[in-house]
Amino acid sequence: MIATLIDQLHGQLGLNGLPYSIPIHPNLVHMTLGLFIVAIGFDIVGVFFVLEKPLFKFLAIPASRSNFFDVGWYNMVAASIITFFTVGAGFYEILLATPDENVKSAWGLQAMETMIWHGVGGVLLLALIVGMTVWRGFQRFLWRKDMGQQVQWSYLLAGLVIFAIMFVHGTLGAQLASEFGVHITADRLLRLSKNVDLNQLLK
Repeated sequence: MIATLIDQLHGQLGLNGLPYSIPIHPNLVHMTLGLFIVAIGFDIVGVFFVLEKPLFKFLAIPASRSNFFDVGWYNMVAASIITFFTVGAGFYEILLATPDENVKSAWGLQAMETMIWHGVGGVLLLALIVGMTVWRGFQRFLWRKDMGQQVQWSYLLAGLVIFAIMFVHGTLGAQLASEFGVHITADRLLRLSKNVDLNQLLK
């Protein structure tokens, strides 16, 4: 049933292999990354605010420690929400992917292996980001609500570890696009042009 629906959809796809001109998943990925990095980054600034306070005063920047923690919290909540859409769009677009099966990535993986690891990594990161949001919420509203430093050191360390996981996961995604040509219009045109007149495709 699902295979039949996907086959029907394939007849309505554009040159990039998608029913729309610009892939959604890569754009949402950057929103997830940006929101999460800003969340952890502002919490780090909040933790070291005592050291940075003279600099803010010298630059005449009106800043309070709680403001940095507010930014950290709201960005983490936003990252948690947007990541559901990021992962959902990723799985939708991976179902429509037709990668070059005769290529191996720089890491020695074939297309299917790369897609599986990238998909598993996406679900793992979703779980980690949601977990970090819940952890952050407990710190903000229960455990440390009366403390100047709103986040624990272990929370910040976990955030840095997730940065490393994001790097590995993002590299797999980049390999799908750059090395396997997944949803890249130019790559698909080049592959199709081996069997079909390129001018016919562009009409």
